[in-house]
Amino acid sequence: MIPPPFQYYAPTSMSEALSLLQQHGAESKLMAGGQSLIPLMKLRLASPNHLIDLQKVPGLTTLEERDGALVIGAMVREATLEHSPLVRQRYPGIVEASEVVADPVVRNFATLGGNLAHADPANDHPAMMLALRAQMVAIGPRGQRRISVDDFLVDTFETSLAPDEVLVEIHVPQPAPHSGSAYVKFERKVGDYAVAAVAAQVTMNGDVCAQAGLALTNVGPRSLRAGAAQQFLIGKRLDDQTIREAARLAGDAAEPTSDLRGPAEYKRAVVRALTARALRKAAQRATGGAN
Repeated sequence: MIPPPFQYYAPTSMSEALSLLQQHGAESKLMAGGQSLIPLMKLRLASPNHLIDLQKVPGLTTLEERDGALVIGAMVREATLEHSPLVRQRYPGIVEASEVVADPVVRNFATLGGNLAHADPANDHPAMMLALRAQMVAIGPRGQRRISVDDFLVDTFETSLAPDEVLVEIHVPQPAPHSGSAYVKFERKVGDYAVAAVAAQVTMNGDVCAQAGLALTNVGPRSLRAGAAQQFLIGKRLDDQTIREAARLAGDAAEPTSDLRGPAEYKRAVVRALTARALRKAAQRATGGAN
């Protein structure tokens, strides 16, 4: 289908983009890579009268470690994350989340900022950002503010961004020594949305878990933090019994619904299996036993 008519803007500065947002308000929509918004417009599920393309706004493609965090500009492409030596070496969970987003053509255009701001519970990055305890940086007419990813993700297709704000950066805390992360996804076919997926991050003190992050994809109205499972892991050896119990708690945290990808109880079982795999992989990385 062809989208309904709209006015297209390509601002060349952030101040121009913010001015356009203020001028057109709820009738406008920001576009990053366009890989989610354009299909919605073609299906006429989204019909903005004014489309503000961020492609030419400078300063949104930063990818570097700075002040204790990996700083990722909102317009950094999935393919850039996927192939970055820095991200591959230090943040393998982010690479694994990028690698399973749709297909290579989509990943050449799609951006991390767009993936997060779209707030689709089936998107792969929100859960990974929950596990890594990322911070979102937004800018608007009242200045800049930081938002924890837990507060940023509100509901299905809803974030805490104000209508006149732009997500500009994502800050991921640098991993402490002996840390590892992983993202494990189960999908019906390559490039599909997940039946379920699990993001894990652990920091080890010897063979004891000192910190844990666990989050779930596509088994709730938004990406979900498995808080009870995280807390259970702290101070314990990550042996089979501990991992099995954490997986059970993660399954309990899921809020799946039955649909074409399977009945709810099946998805809950998938979460349990993926949680065990993600935790083992993250722990192996934390102790130098896996790439």
